[in-house]
Amino acid sequence: MDSDRRAQWLRGVLAPCVLALLARRESYGYELARELAAAGLGEIPGGTLYPLLLRLERDHLVESVWREGTTGPARKYYRATTAGRRALRELTADWEVFSRGVASILGKGQA
Repeated sequence: MDSDRRAQWLRGVLAPCVLALLARRESYGYELARELAAAGLGEIPGGTLYPLLLRLERDHLVESVWREGTTGPARKYYRATTAGRRALRELTADWEVFSRGVASILGKGQA
């Protein structure tokens, strides 16, 4: 996949994807990056992921807590807040409408 195209697509979907993962369970940055890559979104650099987490926290959509590691340094764990879960429901509904529209247009071009 073209990396410029991938970067453009990620700009619109990365925050909802991260929020969805954090609504399922709390996690830390490196673990989130691995889950996103495993889901097919590709490698997400820390310079992209951590500012996004900070923005979500500043917007009160996620909250964080530092925890001591058993085999390494402390990690900052994130989880979705009530407001974050509410925002995720709205984003999901909007995404479903938007993606159906895109799919209908792209599907018509394939004959």
